[in-house]
Amino acid sequence: MSKKNRKKYRNKIEAAARNNVLVVNPVAQRSSEFNPDYSYVIKDLKRIGVLAIFFLTVLVVLSFILR
Repeated sequence: MSKKNRKKYRNKIEAAARNNVLVVNPVAQRSSEFNPDYSYVIKDLKRIGVLAIFFLTVLVVLSFILR
């Protein structure tokens, strides 16, 4: 951050402190609220992987049998 930007940021905080205004970082607030649960996605991806390996194995075995 350049010196000018730091001064502007400090001035905003000091002005807010003088006016008894609470300065809240909206990015930090959003990150604490958003907590997704993707456990079902991982479970589905594992199931898809197992099925893919199973079907590839069946295809390889069938290719040897049909020759």
